[in-house]
Amino acid sequence: MSDPLISPSRAESAGGPLVVAAQRIGDTPRSTAAHSHARGQLLGASRGLLTVGTASGHWVVPAIHAVWIPPHHVHSLRSHGAFAGWSVYVAPHACDVLPDTPCTMRTSGLLREAVMRAATWSDAPHEEAQTRIAGVIRDEIRSLPREPLGLPLPRDPRLVRIAQALADHPADNRRIDDWAEWAAIPVRTLTRRFVAETGFSFTEWRQRARLMRALEMLAAGTPVTRIALDLGYDSISAFIAMFRRTLGVTPTQYFSASNV
Repeated sequence: MSDPLISPSRAESAGGPLVVAAQRIGDTPRSTAAHSHARGQLLGASRGLLTVGTASGHWVVPAIHAVWIPPHHVHSLRSHGAFAGWSVYVAPHACDVLPDTPCTMRTSGLLREAVMRAATWSDAPHEEAQTRIAGVIRDEIRSLPREPLGLPLPRDPRLVRIAQALADHPADNRRIDDWAEWAAIPVRTLTRRFVAETGFSFTEWRQRARLMRALEMLAAGTPVTRIALDLGYDSISAFIAMFRRTLGVTPTQYFSASNV
């Protein structure tokens, strides 16, 4: 398991600074066991994908999005590939105007820049300018649009194995029969349980995993043509149609909005 982004005592502190922020860029994947703390936590990736587990489910979250975890909610984390991410911990008394259940949100350029600034602060009491930035962070968490963009993971260990493999390599075009054989599960059982445990068919889940990776690649500045080909789409128009059907806008429009 990975070491904490901040000391447990800081995460458990009800007093002290309104927000405590941390940023880390590593060469190895990050994994944390289920835990909770007194402060609310907003966590996100600078690149790549994160799987975040809560009592209400597991979600695969792309860069440019973040997950809000209210105080005392049990959660875990796993990065797909080397970890590059950030986290901000909000004092319990400041969470009364923030969501009381875990949720995903699309981050703004303002929020990301404010968090990066806060990550450079010491544990000393906030100065006047720092207090204003901390207030901006809380206001952004409160006002940013919530999006049901997470990807629920199944509970069956065999399906989890398939889902995590697809999250790591969403362009894998193996047929459902091949995946069933790989995971040692009957095809009919795989089909039935995928829907029952995630709300998506196997095909829909894989398509959504590709969407997660597409958002990551867009955030990195990858051209749409390259994304479509790398994710296994037959044509650029097919990829754009899927994107618009799911999110209501084209890839370029969506990513432009995320940088507002």
